[in-house]
Amino acid sequence: MEVDTLSLLFLLSVSLLSVLLLSQKRKTKQADLYKLPPGPKPFPIVGNLLQLGPISHPHITFTSLSKKYGPIFSLQLGQVTTIIISSRECAKQLFQNHDLALAGRHEPDAARVQAYHEWSIAWLPPGPRWRSLRRICTTELFTAQRLDSYVSVRKQKMQDLLNFISKSAKEGSLVEIGPAAFTTTLNLLSCTIFSTDFASFDSDSSHDFKKVVEETMVAGGSPNVSDIFPVLTSLDLQGVRRKLQPHNKFLRRVFNEQIDCRIKNRKEGSIACNDLLDVLLDSQFGANEQEHRQAVISVFGDLFLAGTDTSSNTVEWAMAELLQNPVTMAALNYELASIIGPERDMEESDIGRLPYLQAVVKETLRMHPPVPFLLPRRAQETVIFGDYLIPEGAKLLVNVWAIGRDETTWPDPLKFRPERFLERDIDFKGRDFELIPFGAGRRICPGMPLAYRMVHLMLGSLLHRFEWKLPEEEAKNGLDMSEKFGVTLAMARHLKVIAIPIPGLHFK
Repeated sequence: MEVDTLSLLFLLSVSLLSVLLLSQKRKTKQADLYKLPPGPKPFPIVGNLLQLGPISHPHITFTSLSKKYGPIFSLQLGQVTTIIISSRECAKQLFQNHDLALAGRHEPDAARVQAYHEWSIAWLPPGPRWRSLRRICTTELFTAQRLDSYVSVRKQKMQDLLNFISKSAKEGSLVEIGPAAFTTTLNLLSCTIFSTDFASFDSDSSHDFKKVVEETMVAGGSPNVSDIFPVLTSLDLQGVRRKLQPHNKFLRRVFNEQIDCRIKNRKEGSIACNDLLDVLLDSQFGANEQEHRQAVISVFGDLFLAGTDTSSNTVEWAMAELLQNPVTMAALNYELASIIGPERDMEESDIGRLPYLQAVVKETLRMHPPVPFLLPRRAQETVIFGDYLIPEGAKLLVNVWAIGRDETTWPDPLKFRPERFLERDIDFKGRDFELIPFGAGRRICPGMPLAYRMVHLMLGSLLHRFEWKLPEEEAKNGLDMSEKFGVTLAMARHLKVIAIPIPGLHFK
């Protein structure tokens, strides 16, 4: 009987091994039938680097290449096989058919400072740790009920912004939209998370944070030899990690101070703030207190790095486009005046009743997506993608900047025309693949509900309270609409404008 059992186990093992070998052989044969997406022929070692030359605006360079090689093409960038997707159809295939297989993260070396990537929702690959952090974001931090509980906080931060602009207008000072929006967004987040302001309009604290965020985003999106030749990562030849080290320490110091103060207050029996810090301290991450703290700090890092620059940049781009399109500006001002009226401020509850404001925001996100490539993905396994092969470990970039300017999808794609979104039912929540500034699928940005509220409220409030004019030189010669590329896409020169209070609205 024992011999029969052993024989049976042996036969089962041999059969299972045979099935696996045949499956692997079939998979190999299938893969042999497919090739990488088209692209320029690479040179040994350097791949296509010499053919691309210096790249200061890769989203534009890759858009040009897509016109030659197609909506999905490949580049060999040093040791890294890179696949670039530049059309709505290919994006739909990725997110609907291969979302899990292509849901890994190809984190840049800049994200590895002090092991930040090991606890970051943005950079972690799918797995238990990522799912745990993601679940907290989607069920605790960014639910409609949780966001509704902080409406009064955001209302107060908007009042602070409007008072600052009113003061600048009385003094005859130009308003820098980007920094003002950044300070407001920073305080919106800090009050929501820590119940305290991190900056003021009249101090350097906002500038310090903005410098940290901007330089981190630029470093994360700029070419780095460590990302192209991973074998050289430990050398940090361009000093990216060394440069970002003080920025990372700055953020960790700020976050640790808030955590330590809250823990002390809890021990002394202080009344709970019921902010996001309390929520995260009550959650359980990791196996011990040190891991839990590292997870909480990384979540804060994700929120501040991803939430401040993207929202303030979107408001700044929207204002720049409106100032160059006075008819559009007038139409939006008319809607705000008609729906809200002159006797009160705009509130979050008004957003749903302002379709033209929503259309302006969508059109801004179409032309100026906050993250032009989304965050780079990594193929977790070999995938047959239509007629092509995406090998395991390949880096994937979704060029949402190109998708938003695809003339086969968008008539007159270079024209700022919000009316297109009144004519078509399209949103940016991941179901319409021609407009995915926040991504789609399992890796869609979890902070999108908060960004939605902040951007609409800030832009609508600025236009409802003030008339805006360009300085004489810009009015005569036109605005400088050039871009500064990083992980996020910002205006190369901050927008400076004249604010004129609208009669009939009284400031507190």
